[in-house]
Amino acid sequence: MALGQRLELKQGQGLVITPQLQQAIKLLQLSNLELEAVIETELERNPLLQRDDSDPAPDGAESDAPVKDDSGESRELDLGDRDAMAANSDLDASVSDVYGDEAPTVRERESVVSDSGEGPIVDWSKAGKGGGSFDGDDEGLERALTREKTLHEHLTDQALIAHFTAPEMAIAQILIDAVDDAGYMRVPLAEIADRLGCELTLVEKVLTTCQGFEPTGIMAQSVPECLKLQLIERNRFDPAMAALIDNLELLARRDLSALRKACGVDDEDLSEMIAELKSLNPRPGAAFDAEPSQTVIPDVFVRADAQGGWRIDLNSDTLPRVLVDQKYHAKVATSARSDSEKTYLNECLTQANWLIKSLDQRARTILKVSAEIVRQQDAFFVYGVEYLRPLNLKTVADAVGMHESTISRVTSNKYVATPRGVFELKFFFTSSIASSDGTSAHSAEAVRHKIKNLIDGEKTSGEILSDDRIVEILKEAGVDIARRTVAKYREALRIPSSVERKRANK
Repeated sequence: MALGQRLELKQGQGLVITPQLQQAIKLLQLSNLELEAVIETELERNPLLQRDDSDPAPDGAESDAPVKDDSGESRELDLGDRDAMAANSDLDASVSDVYGDEAPTVRERESVVSDSGEGPIVDWSKAGKGGGSFDGDDEGLERALTREKTLHEHLTDQALIAHFTAPEMAIAQILIDAVDDAGYMRVPLAEIADRLGCELTLVEKVLTTCQGFEPTGIMAQSVPECLKLQLIERNRFDPAMAALIDNLELLARRDLSALRKACGVDDEDLSEMIAELKSLNPRPGAAFDAEPSQTVIPDVFVRADAQGGWRIDLNSDTLPRVLVDQKYHAKVATSARSDSEKTYLNECLTQANWLIKSLDQRARTILKVSAEIVRQQDAFFVYGVEYLRPLNLKTVADAVGMHESTISRVTSNKYVATPRGVFELKFFFTSSIASSDGTSAHSAEAVRHKIKNLIDGEKTSGEILSDDRIVEILKEAGVDIARRTVAKYREALRIPSSVERKRANK
């Protein structure tokens, strides 16, 4: 059989991620601080982009930003400008491929920047680190792999394996966020309990568990408490040491005679106690590299409205306000002589138009996803952390008509300010347990409480419930749960097995 060359024409289907699609995905996952850095880079690189320094319109008011007329002046378009959005059809990848179909959403009161023009190709691969490492960003990957953990990351890693229930984990995260660089809890617990709508005893219980994390003495509310935790860990907290810690002001004044009297010890014992006290670390958090403190700026505001619902607004302060300077473009275009100059100018115009349309769609997507999360977790905003509903990415993705990966990018590094505090959007996603009767699912935290209540009821009933018996009772109540899951939750609650409980009752 002779070998030869020939041409063949084949037709097939395949997924192609165009440059525009890649850039829009990377833009979507940026936090507001990272997005601002990207915008600054583009403003320096693209001469046709300019920052809009006009004051944003107040809530409920129309935007007073300049409008581009036939003379070529710059303008700013709001979200309802259909002329600007009509240019999307000129892109090689539709914006809907990135963000999904537009669906009816909540009141869109804040204006965002938009403009019209052909779809550009802009290389964002070197723009910044974003929510994750970009392809080709070797330096960013190296930094991520080599940098030391922060104190908050170290505490969060320990909280994830501390067998917290869903509400307890939420409280733990708020407590960890309140820890300062020295490792102290500076926010009153009553304030946290009031903000989350839960009992103060629950917050105190979670804090007690967190105070057992490494480094020893972490999350104390005062220096004496920090020293006390370290002494307890060394098994050296006796009445004499307790008296010494209660009288630190006498130690500061070097009033040793008063200290001996307060502690009830002689000179030798007091010297040893003081030496041991000096070996403790009054700043347990100082061992970690402290990153520059950055105030969390919410991307979305959630406020109660007069009708008893919730009003969701974009934070206009975090929306980049950039415009295409059409007047400057028209002026420069007339003086462009060579083909390279004309090509460069057209690329700048295309890139600028694409950036502005992408910022517009990014804002729309954040608002739409935030509105759905608020709708799903309405009980949390009304009653508190105990009423968090089971929620996953797929539920939100199906509701807003987007892909799960898009929801994941939208909720990363995005924050919402609510009457109960500022939370990352990922805070509202919790696990669930299916119902045996086909009704709505049960939250994992609610099932844990059912198990705990059943075991607590053994004291009155006199019957020690095995894990298999608990499964039967829960299934009768409509909770479809496996025996190994009951055992896992029981161990997470630090409840001994039925055999151990029987021995303890004898």
